[in-house]
Amino acid sequence: MGSESDLEVMRETEKRLDSFGIPYETRILSAHRTPSKTIEYAATAAKRGIEAIIVGAGAAAHLAGAVAANTTVPVIGVPIDSSSLKGLDALLSTVQMPAGVPVATMAIGKAGAANAGIFAAEILGRKDPKISAKLARFKEEMASSVAERDKKLQGERQKR
Repeated sequence: MGSESDLEVMRETEKRLDSFGIPYETRILSAHRTPSKTIEYAATAAKRGIEAIIVGAGAAAHLAGAVAANTTVPVIGVPIDSSSLKGLDALLSTVQMPAGVPVATMAIGKAGAANAGIFAAEILGRKDPKISAKLARFKEEMASSVAERDKKLQGERQKR
């Protein structure tokens, strides 16, 4: 993430990765304030066994692009609502990558951070049957939860 203030949002990513049993590291790197450390991190990621990088950043949000430009590991960007533009600037900075520098971009804020963790699990689950099975259970539980809420709502409507 670009700064410590992004941590609250990125905790949603950590929760999802934890739920799928995926190990991760959390770092604060900046495309603007620590560019050489950012480049080194990205350039060495594949050699260190990292299979996906989730990047959260607000405002100008150049971090995901800077990371993607320096690695062949898939990069997932999470725009963070940390400016007067309410995350729109971060969204545009993250999604508008030039050809050859792909960044999979999630929604602004906590929902995007949660989805980034799930998307990373989907990437890793292609090779890891344990993660794949946990994803299948997650999707089943989510569908079951919605069905239960619908059933409850229909019961309440019939009582009226």
